Amino acid sequence: MRSSGVTRSAAELGLAWALLLASCPGLTESHPQCLDFKPPFRPSRELVFCVQYREFGCCEAARDRELMDRYYRVLGRLEHSLHASCAAQVQDILCQECSPYAAHLFDAEDPSTPVRTVAGLCKDYCTEVWQKCRPIFGYMSDDKDLLDLENNMAKLCHYLALNDEDYCFPRLLTNTKLTKNLGLITADSEGCLQLCLVEVANGLQNPVAMVHANDGTHRFFIAEQVGLVWTYLPDRTRLEKPFLNITEAVLTSPWEGDERGFLCLVFHPKFKHNGKVYVYYSVEIEDFEERIRISEFTISSRDMNTLDHSSERIILEVDEPASNHNGGQLLFGDDGYLYIFIGDGGMAGDPFGKFGNAQNRSALLGKVLRIDVDNNNQGPLYRIPPDNPFVNDVSARPEVYAYGVRNMWRCSFDRGDPITKEGKGRLFCGDVGQNKFEEIDIIEKGKNYGWRAKEGFSCYDKKLCSNSSLGDVLPIYAYPHKHGKSVTGGYIYRGCEFPNLNGLYIFGDFMSGRLMALKENRQTGEWQYNEICMGVGQTCMFPGLINNYYQYIISFAEDEAGELYFMSTGIASATSPTGVVYKMVDTSRRAPPGKCHYEPLPVRVKSKRIEFVAKERFIPKTVPTKRPKIKTTTKPPARSRPTPQPPKNTTPDWLDEFLKLLRKENAGHEPRLHPTSATTKQSTAKPPKSRKGGQSGERRGEKKKSKTTGASTKRTESSELQNGAVRLVNNQGRTDRGRVEIYVNGEWGTVCDDLWSVKAAMVVCRQLGFSYVMKASKHAEFGEGRTLNILLDDVQCTGKERNLLECAHKGIGKHNCSHTEDAGVVCSQTENVS
Repeated sequence: MRSSGVTRSAAELGLAWALLLASCPGLTESHPQCLDFKPPFRPSRELVFCVQYREFGCCEAARDRELMDRYYRVLGRLEHSLHASCAAQVQDILCQECSPYAAHLFDAEDPSTPVRTVAGLCKDYCTEVWQKCRPIFGYMSDDKDLLDLENNMAKLCHYLALNDEDYCFPRLLTNTKLTKNLGLITADSEGCLQLCLVEVANGLQNPVAMVHANDGTHRFFIAEQVGLVWTYLPDRTRLEKPFLNITEAVLTSPWEGDERGFLCLVFHPKFKHNGKVYVYYSVEIEDFEERIRISEFTISSRDMNTLDHSSERIILEVDEPASNHNGGQLLFGDDGYLYIFIGDGGMAGDPFGKFGNAQNRSALLGKVLRIDVDNNNQGPLYRIPPDNPFVNDVSARPEVYAYGVRNMWRCSFDRGDPITKEGKGRLFCGDVGQNKFEEIDIIEKGKNYGWRAKEGFSCYDKKLCSNSSLGDVLPIYAYPHKHGKSVTGGYIYRGCEFPNLNGLYIFGDFMSGRLMALKENRQTGEWQYNEICMGVGQTCMFPGLINNYYQYIISFAEDEAGELYFMSTGIASATSPTGVVYKMVDTSRRAPPGKCHYEPLPVRVKSKRIEFVAKERFIPKTVPTKRPKIKTTTKPPARSRPTPQPPKNTTPDWLDEFLKLLRKENAGHEPRLHPTSATTKQSTAKPPKSRKGGQSGERRGEKKKSKTTGASTKRTESSELQNGAVRLVNNQGRTDRGRVEIYVNGEWGTVCDDLWSVKAAMVVCRQLGFSYVMKASKHAEFGEGRTLNILLDDVQCTGKERNLLECAHKGIGKHNCSHTEDAGVVCSQTENVS
C-alpha cells in the first residue's frame, strides 16, 4: 500500500495511533526507545547517579546531573526519618528516564496520550512504596490527577500502573526477553535484521544516483535517469532550478527496463577550489550509434547550485555495441584519480571477439578504468596514472585498472572504521550476473574478475574456465537467481548515528527487492550473510519512521556525514515519477546525543525552495514475510578452482520475467508506440534490456524443433517467395496485425520476442506496405504458432533494414525459447488506429 500524501491533523494522527495500538495486539510488545523518540545509546561519559544505566540507556552526563538535583530536592522535602527507607526508591523511580525503555515506561510511544510524569510501576511495587514512602509521589510530580489520588493507595497504583505488566518497573529489569539482546540490532526468529526507514525525497523519475559535494554544505544531489540533477538542502527542501539539465542530450526512453540514460555524477575531490563535476551518460550519434560519454562540467560563477551548461568538455567516449550493460559508475579514490566502471558491451555472454570484451585488455568495455583528470585545463583532458597496472603493456589500454567484469552496477570506496580506519580504501562493487548468479567483488589493481569464464563461483565458458593462466579473483559473495536477478551494489556503513551498523556492507537486488548485508570475519576472511527486513511490531512504530519501500532498488548512497540511503521506484521506467529516497535507520542503538552534530556551511540560494512533504506511511506488520534462506557461507566450491562446466541455460530470461511482473502490476495500461509521432530520441531508441544488465538473452532449456503437420503448416515451395518474406496471422481475419511468420529456405516459421522491439516491427510493417507501426507485441499475443518451427530469435534491428534477415539475430533456426514468446505487430496506414 502507498499513502495518499494527505496531511493529517495532530488529532487525527493521535486517533490513528490509538486505533492502531488497540486493534493490533501483536504490536504492543515494547521496543527500546527514549523520550525523544530515538534509540538508546552508550553514554560518552560515565554516569554518577543513574549508575545502572552507565553502559546503555537514554541519559548523558548532563541529564544524569539533572536527575540527581531532582533527587536531592525530593529528599529535602521528606521528613528526615524517611530518608533511609525511601532514598533508594526515589532514585530508582527517577532514573527510569534513563532506561532504554523510557518511552514505554512514560507512555511516550503513544502520541495520543500525555507523557507520564512518573514512570509506570508494577502494582505490587507501587503498593510497597506507598506503604513506606507515601509522600514521595507528590514530591516527584506536579500532575494534578496524581496528587488528587495520593492518599488512595489502590487508585494511585492503578493510575501509575502499565497495561502491559511484563514491562512495568521493576519487573522489566528481570525480563530476559528484553535484556537478552538489548542494544543489538533487532532480528526475527530467522535472523533477518530489522531496520527502519526515513523518507527523504519523493516524486523522482528513476533516481539513479545521490551524491554530495564534500564541501561542508551537506547538500545532496539526486540524478534522474532522464538527465536531470536536483539540489537538496540539509533541511530536505529541493531547489526549483535543476543543478543540471541535459535531457536533450541523454539517450533513454520510457520503456520499462531501459538501462540507458544519465547514470552517474561525481564531484571532484577539490570541488571547493576548482568547481568541477563529472557525469556519465548514454548518447546517440549519427547512424544510430550509441556511446557512453564521460564529461566534465564546471560550477556556474553566478549560482553555486547550478552547473554551467556551456562548460561541458567530453573527457572520454566509448562505443556501445548493444543497448544494455552500460555500467554507469564514477568514483574518485583517495589517490585523487577518477575510476570509471564500464559494462561488457551488452547482449548475452559477452560474444565480442574470441574471448569477449571483458577479457580483452585492449578494449575499454568490461573494465574498471582509472585516469588522472587533475590540472587538465591545458593539455590532454586526462592523463594515465604512472602506476596503472598495464601502462607498459603494449597489448593493453593504459587506462585499464581491472578487467573481467560484466556489468558493475554501483560501486563504493570504504571510508574505513571511524576510529581505527581499518578497511579504508577498499573498493566494493556489485556485478550483475548472466543466467545463474549475482556477485559482490572487492576490486584491486590489475586483477581479473573472471567474466566470461566465470559467473560468481561457477563456470560460464568451459574453455576459458579451464584455463589455468586466467588468474581470476573470486567474488567475496554470490547469490543465486532464485533470490534476485540484478544486484545493486551498496556501501560499508561508516556513519556516526547507528554504531551497530559499522562494518556492515549493505546492498540490494533490483528485481527481488531484497536488502542484504555482509559482515567480514576478520579471522577467517569470510563474509557472513544476513538478510535485512523491515521492522515489525514496535520496531519502527516511532514518529517519522516507516517500514516499507518500493521494490525496484536502483542505487545506494552516502551523505556527507556517512549516513546510508537507497533509492527505489515503483515502476522501472525513466519517466515514471515514483522514485523515492530512503534513509536507513537502526532503532536498537544510536550514538550519544551531540556526537554526530555538525553545522552545515551556509548555501547561497537563488532559486525557489520546494518544501519536502513525506508521502509514505508506517504499515502495521505483525509477522515478517518469510523468504527462502540464503546460505551464509561465501566460500567457493571445495576444490581450489571451480570445476569447469559448460554454460547452461538454467533460468528464464530476466527481461521476460521483469515485463511479466510489470504487466501484472499495470494490467491494461500498456502504452501504444509509433515512431512517427514520438520524439527523435524515442523513435531511434534500441530495444531496452533489463535494468542494470540483468538481460541474459538465454532461456530455460534447449527446445527441440516441433514437427510440422497438416495443410496449414505445409511448407511453401512457391518460387515466387523470397527468403525474408513475412505474413501476419491472427484469428480475426485482419491484415494489419497478427503473429509474425517469416519464410526462410522453403519453410514458414515464427519469431521469438527476446529482443523484439518497435524497430523490428517497423521493418515488418514497412515490408507489408504499411506506413506506421503501432505496436510491437510479445508473448504470443496473437496466438502460438505451435505447428511451425521457430526460425528467428534475439532479433535486433535499427529500423532501416529491408527484412528481418538483415537484422542481427541468433541464426536461422537457432533459439532457446518457445512458442509462448512468438512475436507480433500492429501496423497502420494512419497515425491512429483503433
